[in-house]
Amino acid sequence: MRVLWNRTCQGTLRSCLATAYTALLLGSIFTAAIELDLEDPESIKSAAKTAAHGMMQFYTGNNTGDVPGNLPPPYYWWEAGAMFGSLVDYYYYTNDSQYNDVTTQALLFQVGPNRDYMTPNQTKTEGNDDQGFWGMAVMSAAEQKFPDPPSDQPQWLSLAQAVFNSQALRWDTQYCNGGLRWQIFTFNTGYDYKNTISNGAFFNLGARLAKYTGNQTYADWAEKTWDWVESVGFIKTPEYYFYDGGHTTLNCTDINRIQWSYNPAVFLLGAAHMYNYTNGSDKWRQRVEGILNGTNLFFSPDVKDVMYEVACEGPKTCNTDNKSFKAYLSRWMAATTKLAPFTFDLIMPKLRASAAAAALQCSGGTDGKTCGLRWTEGAKWDGSTGVGEQMSAMEVFQSILITKVEAPVTNNTGGTSKGDPSAGTGGTSGQPGLVPNAVTKKDKVGAGILTTLVLMGVIGGSWWIVA
Repeated sequence: MRVLWNRTCQGTLRSCLATAYTALLLGSIFTAAIELDLEDPESIKSAAKTAAHGMMQFYTGNNTGDVPGNLPPPYYWWEAGAMFGSLVDYYYYTNDSQYNDVTTQALLFQVGPNRDYMTPNQTKTEGNDDQGFWGMAVMSAAEQKFPDPPSDQPQWLSLAQAVFNSQALRWDTQYCNGGLRWQIFTFNTGYDYKNTISNGAFFNLGARLAKYTGNQTYADWAEKTWDWVESVGFIKTPEYYFYDGGHTTLNCTDINRIQWSYNPAVFLLGAAHMYNYTNGSDKWRQRVEGILNGTNLFFSPDVKDVMYEVACEGPKTCNTDNKSFKAYLSRWMAATTKLAPFTFDLIMPKLRASAAAAALQCSGGTDGKTCGLRWTEGAKWDGSTGVGEQMSAMEVFQSILITKVEAPVTNNTGGTSKGDPSAGTGGTSGQPGLVPNAVTKKDKVGAGILTTLVLMGVIGGSWWIVA
């Protein structure tokens, strides 16, 4: 690849390099290890296909003797749910069905005996956020008309409802005046922590279920969850900073102010659904705009509009979980444009620049197409590889196709997935979320997504964004 130097650049070497690199990204055709033409849908699909193939090299659940739906160490169960959610997206954007069977197998194998993604073999690692990622994956399957399971199997919509209802049972007013805990089982580290991503996934599901089913009770829960997260200080307005969480032992006053990109991302899509569900209410428009403005934190100040994980990419301390977070920011920013079309012109330049940068970074490994983590570093592969890196590249590539796909369906606009409003409640209620607020002994089950190191601060290894 040849980069033309701008001889009129009069700034510092760093600023001139940034200018040249940005100019490169704003072009249309990129000849990189993964070739990407942002104006050619087939080129975009090909790039996504290459990234998806690389991602699935890490999956062992379809091997003889392995467990469908699981990823091997060092990956936690939640990331497997996120990965299969990305493959639901892959089919939606590309119409390439090669991974549909393995995705359906995984999403059904992991449902657990009560069909709510509470699997007995994950009691040491499943938290509310983990369960939530599987719930959001099947919610996407319902919205995007991913092929329905056989009639004798649980259906996508009913599984999403089961996750939502089982979490509504865990809403805890004893500490911090509400909210979900990070962990579900009392014996897991982090049971005394309430975090933003667990509550964000619950909010996201509630908003999407409200839109899909038209049931106001889901919307009421979404409103309640937003109000609680804001009131406890996990969302700081008007900046729309999303902090990590706080401990129940201190009534959630010890807020961990580290910021991860998947927190505003999960709330952005939920807020966009609420904006759409409420027929464009000013309140939800303001929130969508606020969150979107707040995501500027996760785009490089040096390479215009290129996504980066601000808390760990600079100091090079991203752990396995963190390396996947750009996938969800890409995924939910693109989806937001369908629910809140006024965001399109703000979102798409960032996704296009990020996709171009990701294609350049997919230049490593023995195949010369392995995707790295730090998209801001150009075509020199940063040496990082894994499910998160591949998934992030795949999601940002295929997000460019958002104008080529239909809007998410609902019960009234062509949705085919069958629901069960009492799923996850033991069949005791025909309405979603009509459950006690108190957390009972029976309800305390699971563990989670961020590691204990994050809770302890990783003070020497992360950039702390504190306002």
